[in-house]
Amino acid sequence: MSIAYSESAPLAEAPVVNTVATVDTSRSGVSWAAIFAGAMAAASLSLLLFILGTGLGLSSVSVWSGEGLDAGALGLTAVAWIAFTQLASAGVGGYLAGRLRTRWQGVHTDEVYFRDTAHGFLSWALATLAMVALMGAAAGGAVSGAFKAAQTVATSASSVVGGAIGAAGGAAAGGAAAMAGASGADASPQGLAYWTGSLFRNSGAATSTSNATPADLASATREAGVIFAQSLRTGQLSPADEQYLAQLIARNSDMSVEDAQKKVRSTFDSVQMQIKQAEQKAEEAKQKAKQAAEEARKATAHSMLWLFVSLMLGAFVGSLCATWGGRQREAF
Repeated sequence: MSIAYSESAPLAEAPVVNTVATVDTSRSGVSWAAIFAGAMAAASLSLLLFILGTGLGLSSVSVWSGEGLDAGALGLTAVAWIAFTQLASAGVGGYLAGRLRTRWQGVHTDEVYFRDTAHGFLSWALATLAMVALMGAAAGGAVSGAFKAAQTVATSASSVVGGAIGAAGGAAAGGAAAMAGASGADASPQGLAYWTGSLFRNSGAATSTSNATPADLASATREAGVIFAQSLRTGQLSPADEQYLAQLIARNSDMSVEDAQKKVRSTFDSVQMQIKQAEQKAEEAKQKAKQAAEEARKATAHSMLWLFVSLMLGAFVGSLCATWGGRQREAF
């Protein structure tokens, strides 16, 4: 038994179907339109929240002691508001950047997630740069307010420290200088005119019995000023100078030598006491200035640390929300 094969009916071959999708490698993986759209939305929302925060008083403090928010509360509320602003604006911008990007054909899922994450990060970065560029002075005050405050406090502290050191140095080098800082006079012997002039005041009699002329009194006052200035520089009034001043005062007033000597001693002690008080105040001012500068430095460091954390949170949330938006974009 033989089987015949027909040449007119050949066996049909199954068609081969190519299931591999064609990938357009020349197409960019960055959708700049979606990135710009997300950045504009993030910058606009950030601006609105910044204005709202300013209106709520989160970036202001009363100049009156005990009024408004204290430094601790202001720092906490400001940090919380900055963090909220970053999270909200970066999240919205990242989501829009991921949702509005074009669909990628033939791209692995992991690559899609990476691209979406990159879109969210680029949207956040562009929005941050836009905020700095568009807001100008307002953004500079918000972003670098800690730097400006630290610079202002440091400048004031330097002035106070310089004045304190100058006052202390003047008191040490010349006691009259410190006294002049307290009384408003200069450091020269003429600046001691109030004190030396008081030495020649009468003891209280209605009519002076002194025969000194105005010229003699002026000359004696100048000489007493020179002696006082030199004694204040050395820190002590020698017995010879004390005796001479007493005699000089007795000749040009109605006081006796003994009363004049007591007055010279009491006046000199009073001036020395004022010098010590001036030195003490100068040292206190110096310490307060150093403390203010140190507090400003710490406040600046803490502010910049929290600002860095807030920005990093914004970058993370923007990237994460971009992946969510991309997944929803792929689902439709």
